Amino acid sequence: GSLALVSRAVSYFETDYFAVTPDGSTVQLPLPRSADSKTAFKGNVLFTLRKDWTPQGEATIKEGSLIAFALREFLATRKVPKMAVLYTPGARASVGRVRAGRDDVYATIYENVTASIHAFRPDGAGVWRDKRLDLPAGGSTGIASTNEFGPEALFTYQGFLTPTTLYLEKDASEPAPIKALPARFDAAPYAQAQYEAVSADGTKIPYFVVRAKDAAGPGPMLLYGYGGFEISQPPFYWANAGRIWLARGGAYAIANIRGGGEFGPAWHEAALKTNRQKAFDDFIAVAEDMIKRGLTTTKQLGIMGGSNGGLLVGTVMVERPDLFGAVVCEVPLLDMIRYTKIGAGASWVGEYGDPENPQERAAILEYSPYQNVKPGVKYPPLLFITATSDDRVSPVHARKMAAKMEAQGHDVLFYENTDGGHAAAANHAQQAEMSALAFTYLARKLGLNR
Repeated sequence: GSLALVSRAVSYFETDYFAVTPDGSTVQLPLPRSADSKTAFKGNVLFTLRKDWTPQGEATIKEGSLIAFALREFLATRKVPKMAVLYTPGARASVGRVRAGRDDVYATIYENVTASIHAFRPDGAGVWRDKRLDLPAGGSTGIASTNEFGPEALFTYQGFLTPTTLYLEKDASEPAPIKALPARFDAAPYAQAQYEAVSADGTKIPYFVVRAKDAAGPGPMLLYGYGGFEISQPPFYWANAGRIWLARGGAYAIANIRGGGEFGPAWHEAALKTNRQKAFDDFIAVAEDMIKRGLTTTKQLGIMGGSNGGLLVGTVMVERPDLFGAVVCEVPLLDMIRYTKIGAGASWVGEYGDPENPQERAAILEYSPYQNVKPGVKYPPLLFITATSDDRVSPVHARKMAAKMEAQGHDVLFYENTDGGHAAAANHAQQAEMSALAFTYLARKLGLNR
């Protein structure tokens, strides 16, 4: 019969799991709260681990690992089954999405921020075979759909210069492309490269750069980042940037800073709570590294981020006003001393720390943009974009910061859309308008003249 699993979120990153037995009662699974359920397959439930875990009488399983818990066996015996470890990521790898098909479990595996798909299959004795599928490299692969009753699976591939392409795997043959989204810009003149910057504490921070193959010397550069909630920034087909930024002679970069999930849970945890400054240091290091490599100059370097990325660009602008030529700050958090009382803020204490806790408050106060912005400092010009209807990160943050900066005499523009929620746009037309606003602003401030 089918196995039912229910979960209870203890906090943003901790969960208890329970199996529902045929008589309707529940039994808690002997798993750590750091386990994150992914899918069910042939009587097993698959999890990734946010922290190292040592099951009773077994060797320690590394954080970030993909494991199978034999649920059917556990319900039959009520004894803790031996954990099967399907994949243990190295220091520069992580497990993304996991989906079950009829014969295999598919997982997106990231190595140094580019993805592949692995197919895992159990042999009946608790050993799982690991096969890497033949898909393009250097970008992001995804699992679009799996068939739990047949041999087919659909995957996607996209890269900075390749629109999303759909691949079909059938009867265990290698995946073949069957359809693609239309190209939104001519990718032929551009190339992607991956570099590493060294952060303040010596950690190597990877970043991608997309620019013209024949680019000579520094030019207008847009640096984008996020760095929070274990959300990674792998390669993606950024049609708007390609069409209205690259095509006019600009270049862009994506920073894979700590706080994200690029290298598994440890990459995220390194920038939690009192360590938040590490994410900002990483972003600053990437900016400085690009200038050092001659890819851009301070006056030609613009930064953009939204939500937690809005906090990122707001913070680094206040900390290093000398480093950037322009800032686009979208649906941001900015008043970090009061964030728990604004919008959905109280749910993010596990990420940013609690301003009511004296130690955490002190760390937050060190960087919180709203508290640290000062008159008499020359900040780069700044555009805020927010939405009245944003119920996740309230527009209150951007409104307060814009008002304070305006009162202090800084160069600040503020745009608030009435609808669209946390995306600040409710439809394609509004989305196009937002992009046009942001890129036109950056083009004017960074000297993109074409």
